[in-house]
Amino acid sequence: MENHGYSQVVGSPSAPYFNSLIPTGGLGASYFGVTHPSLPNYLALAGASTFGITSDCTTCWVNAPNIADKIEGVSKTWKAYMESMPSACFVGDSGLYVQKHNPFIYFNNIRNNSTRCAQHIVPYTQMSTDLKSATTTPNYAFVTPNMCNDTHDCAVSSGDNWLKAQVPVILGSPAFKTQHSLLAIVWDEDDFSGSNQVPLLLLGSAASPAATSGHSSTTSRTRSAASHSGTTTRQNAASPSTWREQMDASSSVVWLRPRTSFWKPFPQGIYLPWGSVMKTSGNRTPG
Repeated sequence: MENHGYSQVVGSPSAPYFNSLIPTGGLGASYFGVTHPSLPNYLALAGASTFGITSDCTTCWVNAPNIADKIEGVSKTWKAYMESMPSACFVGDSGLYVQKHNPFIYFNNIRNNSTRCAQHIVPYTQMSTDLKSATTTPNYAFVTPNMCNDTHDCAVSSGDNWLKAQVPVILGSPAFKTQHSLLAIVWDEDDFSGSNQVPLLLLGSAASPAATSGHSSTTSRTRSAASHSGTTTRQNAASPSTWREQMDASSSVVWLRPRTSFWKPFPQGIYLPWGSVMKTSGNRTPG
């Protein structure tokens, strides 16, 4: 989701669906965006750094490794699903789709490789097809709603209604029903009115139904996702007590942003930024 702080969503009557999910998942009680505006936060999600970028620039390309490289490096799969994007690997803005909420297009080694880009950065409409089978669901998925559904240009209630329609589809998919999976719903930043504390909710078979504690940020979540994808070695936690342990112990994860994503124990996952989603398998002017 976009531009709303923790207290503007958690416990808010404008987000009844989101709040109804909290008892069944793990709520991050101390999760923060890294900066303002949007783009640096999105880049931190995909590259574990803001790369010195401090605006929502559209031609500030990044020549650096990213989480997609890590995932492909261990022979796993990923996709970024962008709502209202007119075509795969589209560069620029179009209607309710804005480039600043698509971090992957900024990386030179993705954007300048036309085949790789078109296969991995796709319109959101493709996700419903991919979710029909666990084998076609990527190990890591990143989903960005459009400028209304992410609550950037529309009310929190609009985003909540979007989540109400989309989250059950993800949680009810074959990948989530048959594999240890995690869905993460997270906001990128607040509206400059607070400390940049934002909501983070983990759902799925890998999530513990309890509020979590400890200071976490966008960059730490990216490193955890990379670890989960198999780029580092870490044993699954027997009793996850923090959101990071919950992600590392899961096979599929989805981040909704809001921002949303999900992933499953690799081999599968999705990252959604409203949301983002990732699965690993195992059988204002805020931006």
